[in-house]
Amino acid sequence: MQAHSTLFSQITSNLQAWEFSRLSRRFPTAKPTRGLTQDDHFLALCFGQLTYRESLRDIVGCLNAKPKLLYHLGFRGRLTRTNLAYANQHRDWRLFEAIAGTLMGRAAALYQNDSSGLDLPGLVFALDASIISLALNLFPWGYYARTKQAALKLHLMLSLQGNLPAWAVLTDPQVGDLRMLDHIPIYPGAHYVMDRGYMDFLRLYRLHQNGAFFVVRCKEPVSFKVTASRPVDQAGGFKCDQSVRLKSNWSAKSFPEPLRKIRFYDRQNKVMLVLLSNNFSLPQETVTELYRKHWKIELFFKWIKQHLRLRAFYGRSENAVRCQVWSALCAYLLVAILKKQNGIKKTLNEILQIASVNIFEQAPAIEILAEKAGGASLIGDEVDSQKHFEFNDL
Repeated sequence: MQAHSTLFSQITSNLQAWEFSRLSRRFPTAKPTRGLTQDDHFLALCFGQLTYRESLRDIVGCLNAKPKLLYHLGFRGRLTRTNLAYANQHRDWRLFEAIAGTLMGRAAALYQNDSSGLDLPGLVFALDASIISLALNLFPWGYYARTKQAALKLHLMLSLQGNLPAWAVLTDPQVGDLRMLDHIPIYPGAHYVMDRGYMDFLRLYRLHQNGAFFVVRCKEPVSFKVTASRPVDQAGGFKCDQSVRLKSNWSAKSFPEPLRKIRFYDRQNKVMLVLLSNNFSLPQETVTELYRKHWKIELFFKWIKQHLRLRAFYGRSENAVRCQVWSALCAYLLVAILKKQNGIKKTLNEILQIASVNIFEQAPAIEILAEKAGGASLIGDEVDSQKHFEFNDL
């Protein structure tokens, strides 16, 4: 009787061979690695992410320990540390970025009917960026003047339908956050939640003109002209809910339409929040809850840095680091897709823990992941607000 495909093959099979072939033709390598295809390179890096391998030698040693299963895992070339190191240095990292984009679209289609935790009909996105720290003595090309260390910056738009990346880009750390508002995809009717680093009225007006809604924390001070006021529940922490227009000439030209301004006192964190939005129909509580959901993207960054290989790197070149960051996002998305397709109820962390020790098992994924996990915490209890953040909806 023919054996079932391995768990690793079931995870990676959500990227079709014809899709990978089409993407790889867009980013050819000037001098191909002898005996190691682009497909093998991608699979090897995903294997390292899924099994928490520490180095290229570690990846190769684990894979070559099961030579009879390499074909079933999807490998067709000759796996050596030298081949992988050369591929990391010379294979175009944009291929991995394109693969991640394809997987984001597939995951979004699977999770489109999931709830965002808010009573809103459209999509909800949280936008933010995170610094990926590097050692300056090993990665001198990534020097970051602010920290006097090396770094890269990951800009990401997280969909609250399943807590999945919907758009991402990797840049130099000096690139400002608000510049990403020129590049994010805009969906009419969707809500975009941002911190004050993204408050640029000219760019926010682009969202408004394209039919999207936003909630952004206001920088102080900004001059407003109040045109209308609505009653607020002061017992609930609300101080004002006003329709305002920007007062200065430049700001008024940048955003000529009225804005909604909500001032709210967050008793838990003891901070006064001033939120701006172009949606006047939402209840006050929903607007503040939208901004509170922005914290999920911070937890997402923390989660992937803790549970995927984003602290130690397999190569020292910029190309190698970028390949590894994108392969981490690809591994995350592949597991999230497998979870949804098979209706697995475990958290993503539990799935990764089980997969790391059963990656060579030749049985259906639903059977391998059927047993009750031992209650591993997804992120931990570092902050009280983090206790409510789980990827159980993935």
